Amino acid sequence: MAEPAATRPLKVVAGADAFGAELKDAMVAHLRSLNIEVEDLGTTSYYDVGAEVGRRVSSASSSDSKVEARGLLACGTGVGVAIFANKFPGVYATTCTNANDARDTRAINNCNVLALSGKYTPVEKAVEILTTWLDTPFKSPCPASGSQPWPQDIADFFDQSIIDMPKIGCQQESKVDSSAICCLVKNRELNPIGLIPGGSMKILRENPTSAILRFKAGSVEPAHHHTFGHDFVVTKGKKSVWNLTKGERYDLGDGDYLFTPAGDVLRVKYHEDTELFIKWDGHRDIFFDEDLENAKSAIEKEVANGSL
Repeated sequence: MAEPAATRPLKVVAGADAFGAELKDAMVAHLRSLNIEVEDLGTTSYYDVGAEVGRRVSSASSSDSKVEARGLLACGTGVGVAIFANKFPGVYATTCTNANDARDTRAINNCNVLALSGKYTPVEKAVEILTTWLDTPFKSPCPASGSQPWPQDIADFFDQSIIDMPKIGCQQESKVDSSAICCLVKNRELNPIGLIPGGSMKILRENPTSAILRFKAGSVEPAHHHTFGHDFVVTKGKKSVWNLTKGERYDLGDGDYLFTPAGDVLRVKYHEDTELFIKWDGHRDIFFDEDLENAKSAIEKEVANGSL
């Protein structure tokens, strides 16, 4: 079990969609002005960024982390991102439109992901909401308690809720033969990868993480790198991988395996509908080193030169 939040430094994982990006950026700047560590995941679809922030806060809440992880999200209404963050055990995301909302949800629900409306909440009001959310301890007096200390029976209920709530949504892990990849993909439901058209992914396990990836024929991954090393097996299909760091190209098909060290820059082209089993240590991240059009142009030059 993680240490009590009060004894740990705070880290906030932030993200937004296009409608919440400006407000999120302002809140990230405010948090950093308070010397609070922020991991800014940037801007993508509300469901992708909501899920990613939720996944990371959930993972931290279930580990022996020395840091208290919370999330900050923004979209047009603040509702969409909260819906998808709340799909992960131990995440209590709340859309707050005023400081009293923030005070109530911290005091009563131990809210650890704050969702804001980029369309309807001005920056000054959002700062007030964020400050209240940061400064309000769990079980503290709040508007819902008439700003008075909670009766002992209610305080006891809150204590029990901290034990009970993280269990909701958890699934008992089944023992899986790590060599039987086919067993992992039964009844799978893959979600689109918002930053790479034609790609979809399902996380199978967290820390160490494994996933199923699927890409449509013709899909391209622009040059990118990760902060973790990862290895994968092509379970079906055909792809080419350029390791731009090493100046090497790998043409891979059914059953082929590749390991990529942390920091190596890759560009990828999928020649057929392709499925991969991939695993890595730590949280998923991706940093792009070129845009999609430049990647396609570079690959087309190789085709024109007869090298692909």
